[in-house]
Formats: sequence, structure tokens, C-alpha cells
Amino acid sequence: MAPCGGTSADPGKPTGAVTNVAGGEKLHIKLRETIFHPGFYRVALAVNSRDELPPDPEVKTESTAKGPRSLSASIHYPATPPILADGLFPHTAKMDKEVETDVDIPNISCSKCTLQIIEFMAAHGLNKDGDYTYHHCAVLQIRANPDKPIDARYPVEKK
Repeated sequence: MAPCGGTSADPGKPTGAVTNVAGGEKLHIKLRETIFHPGFYRVALAVNSRDELPPDPEVKTESTAKGPRSLSASIHYPATPPILADGLFPHTAKMDKEVETDVDIPNISCSKCTLQIIEFMAAHGLNKDGDYTYHHCAVLQIRANPDKPIDARYPVEKK
């Protein structure tokens, strides 16, 4: 279920964990896909509210006897805020190992930013709660590097 996972029957319970990150640096992301779905991943960042997260990718579908089935989805390239990276780890076969990358964190300060990672699932039927997308979030505390310019593409944190 957008924006951060769970289902309408079980929205899940946040852990309360906050990860400290340096603004203007890279964040290392490591993923393990436990259930295979062809598709790709996207990473986005909201500063003040999860309402700042982008909508799920626009999906092209085909009609089947069981209802719509996803074929492909739009990828934002180059990525623009609030999207940090899009089209990551495109795959049509099972990923047998963890995949990892570094994403650039904007040079901003925020006490509880939301980092969202989604997976677009191709060749998949419509899910009641998530359409064609799995959603997951983490809370980041970002401290701007005073030796670098502030990234004005992101909103200032409301206190």
C-alpha cells in the first residue's frame, strides 16, 4: 500500500528506527528480492510529509481474462526531486543475490525525512492495495554539510 507498505487489512507498525545520514554524500542501498517479480526499483525522498513522495510510476497494461496485467512503467531519467534514482536494477529474471548501489543524498537538513523505495512489478496482475508496486520506507535524519551549498531543489524542513 502506498506510500510505505502494509495492506488495508494490516498497515504494519513502524519500527521507530531513524538512520543518520550526511547531506551531500552518498547513501549505500542494498536490496534482496525475496519474491521474484520482473521490473525495477525507484528511490525517493520526502522532507516534511509523505505527501511529498511522487505517485507510483505510470503503468502500461494489457487486458487479460483475469483483469489488467502490467507490461511496463515510466522511468524518470534523469531523476528529479523528490526522486533520487529511478529504473534501478531492471530485471526479467530472478535476482539470486543482493543488489546494491549508492544514491546521492541532497545537501539538506531534516530530522525525519522519509526515504521511499518502491518496486514496479511487470507481468503482474492488479493488487488491491498496491496496484503494480511494492512500497517500503525508512526514516532518515539528514545533516547538511556546512562546507557545501544547500540543495534548493528540496523544501526547507518545517519545524
